[in-house]
Amino acid sequence: MSENTGTTSGGSASRHLDVLIERPWRAVYDYASDPRNLPHWAAGLAGSDVQREVTQWSMNSPMGRVLVSFVPENEYGVLDHSVTLPTGESVLNPLRVLPLEETRCEVVFTLRRGAMSEKEFEADATAVAEDLATLKGILESE
Repeated sequence: MSENTGTTSGGSASRHLDVLIERPWRAVYDYASDPRNLPHWAAGLAGSDVQREVTQWSMNSPMGRVLVSFVPENEYGVLDHSVTLPTGESVLNPLRVLPLEETRCEVVFTLRRGAMSEKEFEADATAVAEDLATLKGILESE
């Protein structure tokens, strides 16, 4: 797992967290793009009941019920998704699955600061890194 930090004059604006997965990119993309799999690898949604809501998916989180919307299926490995919180705030989560070799890929998540404090940003980065490690474990054990 590695981290690349982009900085601005006000500190870190975003952080790129990535993990290498020893599986073909398309298998990783297909698994990660299915919202019904999110509770298995995204700890903030663990044990959640995932339901289809027209063009979005709803599920429980520690903050309450959230709505998740992914970009349409594509051949570029783009898994960007927005999460609408119970407050109505919507957060865009840039996520990519990048092919490296026939049986190996890199998953990159861009964590964006927004209005988070430095402490919240670090806690969120740790949580995302753990989620990516869980995703790797699940997919490499298949």
